[in-house]
Amino acid sequence: MAIIEFPEFAPLDDVIEPAWWSGVAPLDRAEFTIDAGDFAMDAADLTADSALARRMQEMFDRVGLVHLTNTGLTDLADMRTAAKFVIDQEMRYEGGANPRDRIAPNVYEVGAPLSAWLHYHHEMAYVGRSTRSIGFLASDVLPPPGPGDDGVSRGATFVSDSIGATDKLLSTEFGQKLKDLGVCYHRNLTDREAFAGSAEYGVYNHWQKSFDTDDPEIAASRARDQRLAVEWGPNRLLQTRYYCPAFEYFEHLDRNVLYCSLADHGMWFDTWPLVQHLPYHERPLHMTFGDDSEFSPDELQQWIDLYDDFGMPINWKQGDVAVICNYRWAHGRPGIDLAPGEARQLGVVLGEQYHRVGVRSDGW
Repeated sequence: MAIIEFPEFAPLDDVIEPAWWSGVAPLDRAEFTIDAGDFAMDAADLTADSALARRMQEMFDRVGLVHLTNTGLTDLADMRTAAKFVIDQEMRYEGGANPRDRIAPNVYEVGAPLSAWLHYHHEMAYVGRSTRSIGFLASDVLPPPGPGDDGVSRGATFVSDSIGATDKLLSTEFGQKLKDLGVCYHRNLTDREAFAGSAEYGVYNHWQKSFDTDDPEIAASRARDQRLAVEWGPNRLLQTRYYCPAFEYFEHLDRNVLYCSLADHGMWFDTWPLVQHLPYHERPLHMTFGDDSEFSPDELQQWIDLYDDFGMPINWKQGDVAVICNYRWAHGRPGIDLAPGEARQLGVVLGEQYHRVGVRSDGW
């Protein structure tokens, strides 16, 4: 087997590592956690009209977050059934940035390397058709927190309260600038055929996988259906741009909420293997203000700190199911290093797809 040598990677001076949380959760765990041990978890409980289903839906409606634990479930299909008590209309993952594969019917993999940290983000905020919710199914998990772990497992997912973040952000000059200018998502999707027989060095996702087609005309059409501006670059590089508000109107609370983060900035790749070596101007993702001006280093730091201030961990046990409102909560996680014999895999279920409406003038 040939050995591929990559250019030496010099760490960037401006890498910002998330802190994930302050150590103080924005919501008490009892407000979003259900112990499945209180239910039989048999065929009667895994139905849409069961007491468990009603409890999950009530909790989700109230706080936008449900963590069902101690289920005893081992099959992804059963975990998906529980998630669907809240996610009643699943969407197909099309036009997304992450290279997700299906690991079970209507269940996707996370689509990101474990070693990379994943900045807080709202799922599919960078396209015109987003999702109202996202579910996670804990198939393989890491050991529970031990002494010195501050109650956080190595495999924890973190969620951040976007309502609290919205209020704090709007009290700042940076927040008002985001409100006025909006944002632009810049995305470059490579052509799978251009890498046939070679290492996918510098690749994030191919447009064939993102748009589920090998036809460039269909890919461009599906991109435009997502309200993306499309250009073709060298080697059939699909370049898209999406201009939109940084906030989104959330009917359930009758208000505009923060709906974007720096997960779609080049910093998404600061710890991403085979991509992290690239200078920012060559990375597959970039973000700017809606007038195409750049964020300042201070604004980048403010944005990262904002989500960290309202974050908290969800520790996983095998069989756990969590459903997250994509308006009210952002999600992310630190990088994960596996010891021999360890595995960590979460299945992903995407909720109802909807057309983004942007903001309402009476929603502030």
